[in-house]
Amino acid sequence: MKTRRSNLLIMGIVLLTVLGFSVKSEAGIEVGVGISIPAFTFKEPPHLAVIPGTYAYFVPDADTDIIFYHGYWYRPFNGRWYRATFYNGPWAFMAPSKVPRVLFELPPGYRRIYAGHRPIAYAEFTRHWRTWERDRYWDRD
Repeated sequence: MKTRRSNLLIMGIVLLTVLGFSVKSEAGIEVGVGISIPAFTFKEPPHLAVIPGTYAYFVPDADTDIIFYHGYWYRPFNGRWYRATFYNGPWAFMAPSKVPRVLFELPPGYRRIYAGHRPIAYAEFTRHWRTWERDRYWDRD
């Protein structure tokens, strides 16, 4: 009887150890998912420009695409999309089904279309973007 209890105890410890290690390895996989985007930060709040025909805004002075839409910042990289609540990140991977459709349908060459438009200061942008969208402000231009 004593040997049976010892065997059950040893099997229980082995089982818990194996399950414990498998849970830890899965957690490690989850942690590494959103790290593949290179850092890009602004020293000061960026100016923005509206993308014609949309209520999406991009940062014309950045050498990478950083787009604001409906309260979030988006950044495409290597065929994937990332989202942040702040223009400097942190960036989290987004499944393609979660990316707003308007971002997939941006006019080609929207950076060139911007040429000649006045950049919008970040302070002005944060005060007005919701009103501009609600009142369809950019449809007047």
